[in-house]
Amino acid sequence: MSDQVSNQLFPVFLQLNRLQTLLVGGGNVALEKLTALLGNSPHASVKVVGKEISREIRVFTRAYPSVTLYERAFENADLDGVDVVVVAADNADLNVHIRNESRKRHLLINVADKPDLCDFYLGSIVKKGNLKLGISTNGKSPTIAKRIKELLNEALPEEIDETLNYMSQLRDLLKGDFADKVRTLNAHTVSLLASKDEK
Repeated sequence: MSDQVSNQLFPVFLQLNRLQTLLVGGGNVALEKLTALLGNSPHASVKVVGKEISREIRVFTRAYPSVTLYERAFENADLDGVDVVVVAADNADLNVHIRNESRKRHLLINVADKPDLCDFYLGSIVKKGNLKLGISTNGKSPTIAKRIKELLNEALPEEIDETLNYMSQLRDLLKGDFADKVRTLNAHTVSLLASKDEK
């Protein structure tokens, strides 16, 4: 089976501001996950549970009123009312326990550095205004994903958001059936991107 066929990931973009997220852990890895979550969805509702919550997490979350901190051990009841679970605890037994409890409740879970325990991965993200690209190596190499992110950040023009806004306005003004609209939008996209390349 080729690598293209064996990569079974289905890319989605979650509206975390409409979901309840649980983050288990209070150290550096938890801070990294929290930074990724809130960097992409600043209004996400995140409950952080950790035996020890670092000063860095406390300082970072001051700017996010939708984050609540609980400095204590994880309890199964922490999964109540949750939609998404992210585990960044340095405890193999706890990781497996939370994974099993999450599966019983049909919750999506990510366990840091444990691809075999994950339902989803937190990939590298390229963000330019309304444009957001997710990059995943299927858990094989976060380093390569990070490098691709850097390359795309450099390659994409800062004006891309202006183009997206223009295309959105144009789409709203177009008449005709779906196929006509697609043809018109495709033609404008080609001309817009060509003019950006010439600059």
